[in-house]
Amino acid sequence: MSVKAFKLVSAVEREMLMGDKNYINIECIECCGKNLYIGTNDCFIYHFLLDEKVSTAGKISFAATKQLHKYLGLKKPVSELKAASALTRLLVLCDNTITLVNMINLEPVPTGARIKGAVAFTLNENPVSGDPFCVEVCIISVKRRTIQMFMVFEDRVQIVKEVFTPEQPCAVAVDGYYLCLALTTQYIILNYNTGVSQDLFPYCSDEKRPIVKRIGRQEFLLAGPGGLGMFATVDGISQRAPVHWSENVIGAALCFPYVVALDDEFITVHSMLDQQQKQTLPFKEGHILQDFEGKVIVATNKGVYILVPLPLEKQIQDLLASQRVEEALVLAKGARRNIPKEKFQVMYKRILQQAGFIQFAQLQFLEAKELFR
Repeated sequence: MSVKAFKLVSAVEREMLMGDKNYINIECIECCGKNLYIGTNDCFIYHFLLDEKVSTAGKISFAATKQLHKYLGLKKPVSELKAASALTRLLVLCDNTITLVNMINLEPVPTGARIKGAVAFTLNENPVSGDPFCVEVCIISVKRRTIQMFMVFEDRVQIVKEVFTPEQPCAVAVDGYYLCLALTTQYIILNYNTGVSQDLFPYCSDEKRPIVKRIGRQEFLLAGPGGLGMFATVDGISQRAPVHWSENVIGAALCFPYVVALDDEFITVHSMLDQQQKQTLPFKEGHILQDFEGKVIVATNKGVYILVPLPLEKQIQDLLASQRVEEALVLAKGARRNIPKEKFQVMYKRILQQAGFIQFAQLQFLEAKELFR
């Protein structure tokens, strides 16, 4: 049975980005606060400001205002964008080179600092250096079976470590010293400080696109065999049951308590609390799904959309209205980490009371008595 957990809202219409130029495609996106950056196949970066508007009826919409766009001077697509807001820098991967540009005017840094020979890269969101004016970057190198760690400062870069992997890496996520890697035939956890690695489970990257996503301290979400979304800690164990995706998932994101997945026809929403599928949204031609500071963004080649979560209290009330008491209570308990303690206690008491009356009306007196208690 479904829950209305998210609403899909358009953020950047295709005309704003490409006008009548049909050959322009969105390759990658990055969102940092109100700043939305889009990299395209014709080597441009576009910078928009996103304004969230709430109508008197509580309906949310987004107004995107174009700030500027910048041509990087190559005939190659912009593959990846990552913002390092503490440095006011945008890291741009194009033609196997990561360039540092200013987040505001999109100009390259005067020193010309760059990282060459990168196939893909990610930032360490749980950095080990402790320096607030530096970001730690992990790259999959063009050198075969090689991962490199860099420290990136405002105007310079410094290599920290080079690690060799048993097979060619295809995707990577980082937490502290731990790398979660999708190799050609399996996923592994590798501590780049000690060199100790641990096999997770087999996976064939030739058949499907691997997904490796850091979802919290020392925990990752992976696209496993048989269409399973698997959770793994840095110790190589799973503390949560897997979620059942379709076989051809393209991307995944986390918006607690939900895991959101994208395939070629739908966006699906699963609860991390009971692993059940809660919502399905038709979405054709999607190829990007990412979360940025709790904001879940999806994109086709031509447009950008935001998945706006409905307030948890509204979702709980909807479940109670459908007499789905157990699900409502599970969601209410899970909401504890998102709501201030005093507010949560008042809300939770009221939910227990409502649930008690529903059970009472269904003549489930023992269950009702426990809830009233």
